[in-house]
Amino acid sequence: MTVFESLNETTDRATDTAEKYVKTSKEYFKLKVFQQLTLTLSLVTKFAVVGGLIAFSVIFTAVAGAIAIGEYLGNMSLGYLIIGAIFLLLSFIVYLLRSHINSKIISSMANKFFDK
Repeated sequence: MTVFESLNETTDRATDTAEKYVKTSKEYFKLKVFQQLTLTLSLVTKFAVVGGLIAFSVIFTAVAGAIAIGEYLGNMSLGYLIIGAIFLLLSFIVYLLRSHINSKIISSMANKFFDK
């Protein structure tokens, strides 16, 4: 066997190994994208369902609370005004905590995305 034949054989093996690596990497990335898409879709679906149910419960609780406060104070408008002020205060608190909420969401998604 000559040096050129040996070099040709080694090159062929290297080429085959590289092709296998590329094919395996492509399959891995396809699986990774599928995993991330299904994880994201699952998260969005759960958020929509749970968020919708929580929103309905908050709305009904707020209306019932406003009616109860209004009857207690003898003025329905005042009951609704108090509930509105409570929601405004909660919104302000969430606004102040927005950077903390963002960092929690980013770290949670990073752990899922990068498989830590």
